[in-house]
This record gives sequence, structure tokens and C-alpha cells, in this order.
Amino acid sequence: MLENIIARKKECETLQESLESKTSQLIIVYGRRRVGKTFLINQFFDDNFSFKVTGIFDKPKEIQLEAFTKALNFYFNLNIKVQTSWFDAFDILKRSLTEQKNISKKSVLFFDELPWLDTQKSDFLPAFEWFWNDWGCAQNHLLCIVCGSATSWMVDNIDHNKGGLFNRQNSRIYLEPFNLNETREFLLTKNIDWSPYDIAECYMVMGGIPFYLNLLKPKFSVSQNIDNIFFKKKGELWDEFEHLYHTLFSNSEAYIKVVELLSTKRIGYSRQEISEKTKLAANGKLSRILDNLVYSGFVRSYPFYGNKKKQTLFQLCDYYTLFYFKFLRENAGHDENFWANSYDNSSTNAWRGFTFEQMCKDHIQQIKKKLGISGVLSNESAWFVKADEENDGAQIDMLIDRRDHVVNICEMKFSQDEFTIDKDYEQNLRRKISRFIDVSGTKKTIQLTFVTTYGVKKNMYSSRVTNQVVLNDLFKELD
Repeated sequence: MLENIIARKKECETLQESLESKTSQLIIVYGRRRVGKTFLINQFFDDNFSFKVTGIFDKPKEIQLEAFTKALNFYFNLNIKVQTSWFDAFDILKRSLTEQKNISKKSVLFFDELPWLDTQKSDFLPAFEWFWNDWGCAQNHLLCIVCGSATSWMVDNIDHNKGGLFNRQNSRIYLEPFNLNETREFLLTKNIDWSPYDIAECYMVMGGIPFYLNLLKPKFSVSQNIDNIFFKKKGELWDEFEHLYHTLFSNSEAYIKVVELLSTKRIGYSRQEISEKTKLAANGKLSRILDNLVYSGFVRSYPFYGNKKKQTLFQLCDYYTLFYFKFLRENAGHDENFWANSYDNSSTNAWRGFTFEQMCKDHIQQIKKKLGISGVLSNESAWFVKADEENDGAQIDMLIDRRDHVVNICEMKFSQDEFTIDKDYEQNLRRKISRFIDVSGTKKTIQLTFVTTYGVKKNMYSSRVTNQVVLNDLFKELD
């Protein structure tokens, strides 16, 4: 039912093309937990599947096969006993689909939460490979969709498979959270008509995660909703953190240790720093943890400007996780009005400032559109230099390094009114820009760009600002 799908235009186009294809299709759908993968597939196909099965979290092979057998009995009107072998189960699926074959339309198979079906030493993946390579890929009427929240498993075992599924997938859909404009569109379907400022405040807590956004109630304010969902005893998301990481990653304790560290520094840490501070060995295991966090959308890998020898920075970018470590871990259930009571204190305002920077980085295309450089190739990076005996340290959280020989130095400021540049801040800006030019050795034109909620207040110090982006610009729909 396409009318129920918000945004996801490109994803629906991919699904439609696969549905109309005259060859067999294997589609990979992955993305962060709660981002709406299952909803998208169910709504697009209106639950009209030839076969559908959903893996069960943390259950053994026997339970998974029982669910698979029940799905076979339901979709093909069979009455078979629970299978004990994945090869036998897939053989029954193959024979049932052959008998049901209708060359006039696609037979759609949907394997949801596929990683949970693949329990240890179960031979699920070899059996699935055999099913697809031996028979499925040659059936032009077949459309097979495999979906999972354990993004790292999906990437390693399906997308980057080096065995029987190597280069077998026809399409991949990585489902991202809603951006600000899509979030506003989603909220309007729930009769929630908030200002851009209120939506941004909500976004900084929940991100664009449809499952979280769906919990919002139109009769409550933003603060009331946040208190009810997160801080009320047994609120809907009071224990979300444990479920989120334990259902996505084996050895979740190591992953939590990494994201907890990353929550403490706005610009992030290098791989070596993460190893030193978490006591996790700087080996392939740590690299895999970081890769998996990046694949799953919890961490952003961020290059350091102009110095390829410097290690990539890893920055926590999942809004809920940032909110959890800043406020929820210690306060959930203790003060049911915590958010309303701490709305304007220094800690909350500091969090808003940092999280607004994350939101800007997630909307870099909207920023480029406002600057009129959508078609210009660019790299986004961070830069910092430590203090020495003669100079203060300096840090720039976002640089847009453009192919047209311009560098935008971006200052991102969240405030309840126009942002005021005073004398001290203007001097700090001059020092920062001067240090960047001296240390980086860049010969490119420097443009100071401010991204703020309501713009920069015009005064004797504001003329240094080359161009501005305001909150409303982040809500613009991309072409």
C-alpha cells in the first residue's frame, strides 16, 4: 500500500524495477534497527508474498526451523512435520514454488531478519546459497528479498559474500533514517504540526527513526513527549538501549564500550586512541567492531583534513545513543519530568550545540544546496591542531573542501534566537582561520560559513561571515 509509505521514493523505484524485471532478482535490504525495513517491504507488496519467514532473535536452529516449517505449511497449504535440516527445508520450498509457478507475475519471497535464522553451525547459509544458485537464480519469475537489522552480517555474508552468493545480488537497499523534511512529512500524517525548531529538538533526541517518531502524541508538547517516552517509569523506550545493541551485535559489551567512549568527545577519536582508552587490542577485532558500527549507522568515519597519514576519526552519530549516555542512563525513571525541568540548563544547552553539529553533518547536501554548490564535488572533514609553546590549539568540526578551490569553514550554532558574534568570539575565529591556513598550507579561498537556527545577528563583527545557512534550509527537499 504505497499511500502509507512516507518518503522512500528511490527505494520504491528499485523494488518496482525488480518486480517488473524479466529475470530472477535477489535484493538485499539492510539498515539500522527500527528504521522501517519490514514496514517498507510489507507495505510495498501489500503483504502479498508467495513465501515469508521471519527469524527469531537468539533462538536455536530447532526453533528457527519450526518457524520456517510453519511458514511452508501456511503459504503452500502443506501439512509437513518440522524439518531438522535446512537443506531439506529449502528443498521443500523449491518444490513447492515449482508447483505454484506462475510465469505471468513474480513470486515474491521475503526472508526477514535473515541473520537470526543463521544460528551457529546450523548450515543455514550454505543451504540458502544452494537453493539460490542451484535453482532460484534461473527462475525468471522469482523475486527474493533478504532483510536484516544486523547490518554487519548482511554485508559480510550476502553483500560481500565470497562464496556461492558472490555477485549474485541484483540490488541492495540501505534504508537510512528520515531526514528533517521527511520527519516533518511523517509527523504531519500523525497530525503533529510542529515548528522547524521543535522538530529539530525532537530529531536531536530520536533522529529520523520511524519507530521512535511513531510514539509521539499530537496532544503533547515536544518536552512532554520526551518525558513520557524516555523518562517516565517503564516508558516505551526506557530499556531500548540494551535491546538495540544486544540484538545487533554478538559481543555487544565491546561495542557498547566503544560507543560510550565516543560519546565523550564531540570530534571523535582515532582507532589508536579508541584502543588505548577502551583497552581493546588494536587488531582486526577492533577494526571489525568499528566497521560494523559504521555499517550500522551508529558511528561516522570522518577524515582529517589534508593529511592522509593521520588516522580517520570515528565519531558517534546515532542520536538516541548520544542522548542515552548524556541523560538517560542516570535519569530514566527517577524524574518523570526530567526533560521539562532541565530544558534550559547549561548541560542541556551544551548537548544541543553538539547534537546540532551532528544534524548539520547529516544534512550536508541541504547545506550545499543553500550555498549553491550542489553540483560541485567536495569532501567533508574535520581539522584540529594542539597548542604549542607559541600558539593556542584550534579545532574546526566541519570543513567543506571543494573542487573549485574553495574551503568552507563551517561554524554550527544552535540557539533560540539570532546568534550574536561578540568581540572575543570574532577574535577566536580569526585565530582559528589563521592557524588553519598556516598549519594546513592551503592555497584555497577560505569562506566562513555559519549554520544556525535563525541566522547571525548583524553587528560590527558579523561582516566576517561569508555565507549563512539557517535551520529552515536543512528542511529543504533535495532534487
